[in-house]
Amino acid sequence: MSKVKYYYDSENLAYKRIKPQRRKKFGYAFLFLLSSALFGFLCLILLINTPYFETPKDKLLTGELEAMKLNYKLLTKQLELMDEVLKAIEERDNNIYRIYFNTTPISNEERKSGFGGVNRYKSLEGYNNSDLVINTTKKVDQLTKELVIQSKSLDEIVVLAKQKEKLLAAIPAIQPVKNEDLKRMASGYGYRSDPFTKIRKFHYGMDFTAPSGTPIYATGDGVVLKADNSLSGYGNHIEVSHGYGYVTLYAHLSKYNCRPGQKVRRGDIIGYVGSTGRSEAPHLHYEVIKNGEKVNPINFYYGSISAEEYIAISNLATQENQSLD
Repeated sequence: MSKVKYYYDSENLAYKRIKPQRRKKFGYAFLFLLSSALFGFLCLILLINTPYFETPKDKLLTGELEAMKLNYKLLTKQLELMDEVLKAIEERDNNIYRIYFNTTPISNEERKSGFGGVNRYKSLEGYNNSDLVINTTKKVDQLTKELVIQSKSLDEIVVLAKQKEKLLAAIPAIQPVKNEDLKRMASGYGYRSDPFTKIRKFHYGMDFTAPSGTPIYATGDGVVLKADNSLSGYGNHIEVSHGYGYVTLYAHLSKYNCRPGQKVRRGDIIGYVGSTGRSEAPHLHYEVIKNGEKVNPINFYYGSISAEEYIAISNLATQENQSLD
């Protein structure tokens, strides 16, 4: 019940009751209702923006977000596991398979190279989690590329395995001159004194001293590339291509026993020792070239000499003496 208010009438010297105006009553009621509505609206906004009040839709979205976070963690772990397994396969590929089959390992730069050209991930930009999505997509793309490279490498290894017998027959694996025919192993691979200028320079082959006319043997299966004197200083020489990146050269021959284009097998007589070209005495200058690089021939005699003979010839080859060419 509302309070009754009075005022003092000084003329009549009496208290009179104040009659409230009807318009003011409506104004007060409107203000009350308006303030109540504003207060209710503010409370609703606060409740909506607090974690203590969720609509069914909010709860559904929250559950989906948590599930996505869990799936992302699982995906990340799977990608890390795939990366570890792939690295292990790449390690075996480079350091076991390719070494066993004597082929060039795949460089890390080739395996890890990125994707050039236009921005492949432009369509993923502009979202709340764009960085996360782009980084994950990049990881997947990188793993996919590495898997493709590794798959091709293993295909190549399979082919090499099928050709293993041919590979073993092609690798230069014997001395080009038999031990019983040798006077001595005159000079090895490395820095030696030039017999004509006496200047110290690098000697890229091995010199086998033997009488003129001593047979020279092909050190592996292959095809004769040259049998001429086209290289300056080498005199009459033969080049044999063995495939798999191997080429052997036999220089200062007295005569040939083969012709260009002819197929030869390991142990075939392809020529005879001489002293043609830039040579101080009858001997065979022998070189092994692997993928265009001249390498030490002493590493390729495992098919014709014993361990004791290898140690002896290795000691002679390392002596820095004078070469014969």
